[in-house]
Amino acid sequence: MLLSSIKHVSKSTPILLFKSRNYNSYSYSCLFLSPSPNDSSSPHRLNVSAKDVVASFKNWFKAPNTALLDRIFTILNSQDQAAPEDASTRHAADLALSHLNLRLSETFVLEVLSYGRSSSKDVLSCLKFFDWAGRQPGFNHTRATFYAIFKILSKAKLMSLMLEFLQDFRAHRYIHKVRFHDILVLGYALAGKPGMALQLFGRMRFKGLDLDIFSYHVLLNSLVEESSFDAADMIAKQIFMRGLENDITHSILVKLWCKQNKLDEAEAYLRRFAESRKHVIGPAVSIIVDALCRRKRFEHAATLLDEFTELNVPMEHAYGIWLQNLVQHGRLNGALQLVDSKKLLDENVPHLFRYNILVLRLLKENRLKDVCDLLIEMEKDGISPDKVTMNAILCFFCKAGMVDVAIELYNSRSEFGLSLNSMAYNYLINLLCWTGGIHEAYHVLRNSIKEGYFPGRKTFGILADALCREGKLDKMKELLVFSLEQKFIPCYSVCDMFIAALCKANRVEDGYLIHGELTRMKKNTARNTYFHLISGFSKSNRGDIAATLILEMQEKGHIPTRKLFRTVICCLCGTQSLENQFFKLLEMQLSHFQPSSQIFRFFIDGAGHAKKPELAREVYEIMQRSGIKPNLRSDILMLYSYLKNDRISDALKFFSDVRQRISIGTKFYSSMVVGLCKANKVDYALNFMREMRDNNVVPSMECYEHLIQLLCWKKRYGLVVDLVNDLEKTRGRVSSFIGNGLLSNSFKNKELYETWIRSRKVQDETSDISLLGQLIGTFSGCIEVNQDVESLEEMIEQCFPLNIYTYNLLLKKLSVSKVDRAFEMYDWICQKGYEPNQWTYEIIIRGLLKKGRRAEARGWIEEMIRKGFDLTGCPKLLI
Repeated sequence: MLLSSIKHVSKSTPILLFKSRNYNSYSYSCLFLSPSPNDSSSPHRLNVSAKDVVASFKNWFKAPNTALLDRIFTILNSQDQAAPEDASTRHAADLALSHLNLRLSETFVLEVLSYGRSSSKDVLSCLKFFDWAGRQPGFNHTRATFYAIFKILSKAKLMSLMLEFLQDFRAHRYIHKVRFHDILVLGYALAGKPGMALQLFGRMRFKGLDLDIFSYHVLLNSLVEESSFDAADMIAKQIFMRGLENDITHSILVKLWCKQNKLDEAEAYLRRFAESRKHVIGPAVSIIVDALCRRKRFEHAATLLDEFTELNVPMEHAYGIWLQNLVQHGRLNGALQLVDSKKLLDENVPHLFRYNILVLRLLKENRLKDVCDLLIEMEKDGISPDKVTMNAILCFFCKAGMVDVAIELYNSRSEFGLSLNSMAYNYLINLLCWTGGIHEAYHVLRNSIKEGYFPGRKTFGILADALCREGKLDKMKELLVFSLEQKFIPCYSVCDMFIAALCKANRVEDGYLIHGELTRMKKNTARNTYFHLISGFSKSNRGDIAATLILEMQEKGHIPTRKLFRTVICCLCGTQSLENQFFKLLEMQLSHFQPSSQIFRFFIDGAGHAKKPELAREVYEIMQRSGIKPNLRSDILMLYSYLKNDRISDALKFFSDVRQRISIGTKFYSSMVVGLCKANKVDYALNFMREMRDNNVVPSMECYEHLIQLLCWKKRYGLVVDLVNDLEKTRGRVSSFIGNGLLSNSFKNKELYETWIRSRKVQDETSDISLLGQLIGTFSGCIEVNQDVESLEEMIEQCFPLNIYTYNLLLKKLSVSKVDRAFEMYDWICQKGYEPNQWTYEIIIRGLLKKGRRAEARGWIEEMIRKGFDLTGCPKLLI
């Protein structure tokens, strides 16, 4: 075996697994490191392919020859793929099975059914084989074969199919040469219908018939499982009256007391039998141990194990249950101590079980080197792995990141009868998602569902995230349907993430359907999900649905933003019956919620952005008629609705009306100035600016920023300098926005600097504003200074705070003369903690193109695209 070869190379040195790519195949290198750093001997390397690794494990996993059994299920599976009413296909399958010359017996039929159950074959195939065998001359099903098929159907939770099977059995009782009533009681008990089983038992007793010992105990166990305690006591009395009690009876009664939380009675009952040494009660002890562990009474369970061990009770199964509970409840240190204790050396627990516990513990702690050593030891000692071991080995490869080995082992599972458990499925799906194998992960998930396993919430979330991220929304939809069919309700974040992904992909209708399904299941939708749905329907011009959703989200306690309302209102105002839709939404808001100034502000703002200032004014007046006095925010929004739509005269009149009603302060004046600047009405804005100063109202920084920006655009630099001078008096220092704007304008021409020199006759050379003038001269090329980036940075920092825009300006200045210096500047920007933006890349690319360095420019373009930026101008032409 390959593991033995690894151990032969080095017995105790650490192992590092390296994955390398060689054309179309992967290989692994096991590098054995020297245990001492002073050991300079060369490391040993064993190169093996993924197929070699899996082949090595296949030899160890080698199972008994099941070729005949596999052939039987291959024939049965071919029948599964045909239509149910296809008689010819069924006849062909019957004929193919007959040609196998099977010697049917109870033992062989049980072997086939057991193989189908243990190897996760199709349950329906097992049922079809059972049906075929029952129709063969010379063979009749027995109680054991009926019990086997009932257990298969029960485990698969195909209760409706099982009940249908029992109805068919009752209708054809003359065909079966077996205790008819016993089989019916057995079947209904295993189908989770103990009440029906009791009715049949009553009819039997009325006819003078009775159950056999096996059926009595199956019925008793079914009643206990369904918590029918009174009926269970009655059946137990019947068993004792007939002298049919045995170890199974006592175990079921112990289970009865445990389910009733009568653990003291159960312990006392077992002690009596243990002291009398009349019965072997090991399995019964395991039931109490399991019940105690489920109630987290581990110390008491340990005491009970010690007590019955001293009474020489066979405790193999009890210790197995004890260890299993320790592991499941995270008490791995206790489990490991128990495995190493002398108790387990006395064969209280199977040797393989001890190894499996250790492997699982080491996997949980990510001690992969120790796991590898343990597997080598198992192979050396000739210990054949069971399904737990096989699943642990698959988890080992997943944790080691050896994805192709894990997949190869998974694809070869039928060759050695590997049936994955939920842990292995979770590990494998997680690994495939992290390594980009989304398609394989989804395929594995489909198989796991067929075999009765559904991933845990964490694994489900990881796969769902990967599918949404990769845009595989149809597969994600199937995954969600699967989960709902399994009665597994995904967590909020998964559903919200999927709906958001659908909306971003312009599949908002699908997202709305899922939202509706989740709502019917009384699952609340997250606030952000509503935002995605509402925005999606608004973009699709479905304002009616968007309006309904915004009302729904409010009823669920989520508060919409002004921007969200604005989006819906703009959509409604784009319809033919805009006024009707607009006021219908307003009426719904006012009828469902207490009228407030906020609701009216939302509608004033939305109407203004929808270019419907007359609607905004009507809402403003409705608010006043409703007894709500407009506040400053309402007035500003109404003012903006006029200014945004070039209704300057209406804005001026409204400003005058407000001035007569209240005393105008900085905020309302600033709103007027900024709004006029945005409407390109610079003279009106200057007049209001002067009015503010005359009224001793200090203009906001925003007023200065918008006015200076607009005046620079119109090249009215004299007024720009006047405003900067005024700003120096009122606020002392320019903002980053103003400073960056002035430096940016100085790049285009020298007029700003020349005007600056003429206007500022008397200057304090050490003031911040004077330094700003020097910077303007430097950037316009009128002043020659040292091209030291750090010096320029310090100079700018004295004038205004730097940001990424400022650094881009410095980068642009450097790239004009020396593009190589621009590369240093790029690194400097990153070192400062700023994230380069699209303009950063375009400055460097343009600088390279001007120097004819097209190849280097292409490299920067590729990086720019990788960062998610769009191409514009010259870079786009170059591509």
